Amino acid sequence: MPDTITTTPPTDPVRGVVVVAAGSGTRLGLGTAKAFVPVAGRVMLERALSPLFTLPDPVFVVVVAPADRVDECRALVASVADVAVGYTAVVAGGDDRHASVQAGLAALPSSVQTVLVHDAARCLTPAAQFQAVFDAVDQHACGIVPALPVTDTVKQVSGDVVVDTVDRSALVGVQTPQGFPLAALRRAYAVSIQSETDDAGVFQAAGGTVRFVPGDADAFKITTAWDLRRASAVVAERTRSDLPAAPRMDVRMGLGIDVHAFDAGAVCRVGLLEFPGQDGLAGHSDGDAVAHAVCDALLSAGGLGDIGGRFGTSDPAYAGATGDVFVRGAVQALAAAGLAPTSVTVQVIGNRPRIGSRRTEMEAALSAVVGASVAVSGTTTDGLGFTGRGEGLAAIATALVVPVAPSS
Repeated sequence: MPDTITTTPPTDPVRGVVVVAAGSGTRLGLGTAKAFVPVAGRVMLERALSPLFTLPDPVFVVVVAPADRVDECRALVASVADVAVGYTAVVAGGDDRHASVQAGLAALPSSVQTVLVHDAARCLTPAAQFQAVFDAVDQHACGIVPALPVTDTVKQVSGDVVVDTVDRSALVGVQTPQGFPLAALRRAYAVSIQSETDDAGVFQAAGGTVRFVPGDADAFKITTAWDLRRASAVVAERTRSDLPAAPRMDVRMGLGIDVHAFDAGAVCRVGLLEFPGQDGLAGHSDGDAVAHAVCDALLSAGGLGDIGGRFGTSDPAYAGATGDVFVRGAVQALAAAGLAPTSVTVQVIGNRPRIGSRRTEMEAALSAVVGASVAVSGTTTDGLGFTGRGEGLAAIATALVVPVAPSS
């Protein structure tokens, strides 16, 4: 039996949701499971789960997690579910999405009759979309997908030659959650003999009928750093619309400064990027002065102390830790205090490594972890001081954070 988080026995829910959160996030390029990447201060999985516990009828929620992060996922699910934790389970994912969905379906209790399968990467999907899919499955007793009309002109091609224009009036773009009668979906997965691009494809291949309901523009899938930035902008806009009208927005600013000496024996990591062939930076962790300055600026803006106080050198857990660990920790500390970053600016001071050609890449990497726009610039000191003599690197960062409305 799968591991289940329980406090009190739940009533017998007839609706269930399988949230697939086992993806690696390779295309985001952040070196961490996608579902655990922050979006404006809250990780994707937390944002994906929150609407489920606002639905009017109880649902049993199964989260399919990366095998090496099951315990971390359990803690996050318990935090989001709160008193409804008895309606949840966390299971390890399989070798691919097909196996992961099957693991999630197997973890649903026998009372469940209707199931939705949802991608955690579509973390801004509103509660109304879950409700609409549930209701449509109950009404039609078939597969239901949310979909949006295709607005671009679509061409059929052969190689690099355009062959024909496709009638887009008969096309839709499909989202999740996708809903089905549970028993029928289990049978479809059991007899599936080829890979399909979504759960509706598996259902149809087994002879099932699939209908669609209108989707929502905010239910887009976060796949690239651009999508992540777009999601942060959507959250910021929602936050602005949720804030009460006021003459002035409560914006808080913080400052962070960090300095590290060069160490020829260390890997050179600056602004979450590696610079092969360059001397690294000395430190208890990886010495990433840019990431550390950003961390301090975020903590300073929230009145939450500094990097040394929260991630001290006396703690062996942070020995050799990469800079994203500290930045992510600062973002999570802000979220716990009801704050979210809106922008960060960081200036790198030193003769090397030269960041100009990788500035855009560095900004994207930092922005993805902060969950807000990060601007990077570089300068030298014209040969003056320790940076001018090539003894080390310095970074100065400023951060703006704002209060966020509590989750409903």
